Amino acid sequence: MSRASQDIRHDWNVDDIVGVHDRPLLELIGEANRLHRLHQPPNYVQKASLLSVKTGGCPEDCAYCPQSAHYEAGLEKSPLMPTHEVLALAARARDAGADRFCMGAAWRQVRDGPEFDALIDMVRGVRALGMEACVTLGMLTQSQAQRLKEAGLTAYNHNLDTGPEFYKKIISTRTYEDRLETLKAVREAGVEMCCGGIIGMGESVRDRAAMLAVLAGFDPHPESVPINALVAVPGTPLGDRQKIDPIDFVRMIATTRIVLPAARVRLSAGRSSLSREAQILCMVAGANSIFYGETLLTTPNASMPEDDALFAALAAIERDAGKRREAASPASSL
Repeated sequence: MSRASQDIRHDWNVDDIVGVHDRPLLELIGEANRLHRLHQPPNYVQKASLLSVKTGGCPEDCAYCPQSAHYEAGLEKSPLMPTHEVLALAARARDAGADRFCMGAAWRQVRDGPEFDALIDMVRGVRALGMEACVTLGMLTQSQAQRLKEAGLTAYNHNLDTGPEFYKKIISTRTYEDRLETLKAVREAGVEMCCGGIIGMGESVRDRAAMLAVLAGFDPHPESVPINALVAVPGTPLGDRQKIDPIDFVRMIATTRIVLPAARVRLSAGRSSLSREAQILCMVAGANSIFYGETLLTTPNASMPEDDALFAALAAIERDAGKRREAASPASSL
């Protein structure tokens, strides 16, 4: 067994992960960086673009989410976007340097019918542009996951948000087991899993560790793990929470990299509140993907000029367009 394969563990427990998280900071970052360089191209940082294709009116009561119909967060609802508009924005994102295009729809669960058919067309269209395609549509059945796979879907995003115990304080309309069932359907269809969580909602370090322990139990591990810092939106139950200390973000990124060394760890929501230097420290600690664009579904993100300056400072390899496009399956071959 190779040394790299020995790093892939599925037996992490919460105490183990808390012990990793609480190491002296420089030791923690050093180990995360060592594993990052062993398992990942050290200078590659993926740009992913995220678009809300259907906004607001969601029946779920996620305490952090302005798209929930339960809260008055001042968000204007909008129906599913036309496919041609979505694909035009995907092409623009590709030309700006993104190699993954993610589409989110505010549903409790996707339903078969014209709207799901339109999502299938969007996936095919994004793939035909030579980009990775990811969607997040709520709960999913096995047959729906299979249709998305046949359309060429690269990854399905379905976050756990937090550990099983704290989850109950954030959401009451969908159980943790519901989320795990959707992830099982994604895995069985052969679609990559994009699954992570949010920190800064009032959870403990043990809750964060518990989420990572669940993710580590998947075999294989999730291919993408977005780590979000809460963006407190007025009108939601968590609207008055304070921003987390950037070092907490760094610790969570580093711990995720150690527990899930082969995953793509995405520095996601909350990044706009970090300095350039804090973002670079997160990348030293193992983050190798960001969302690129000024809005993440409905919350603000770092501006493109800021990100262009960040990448210039990193001298990072943003994408290998030829390789990515060769790997992408055009709609006509599906």
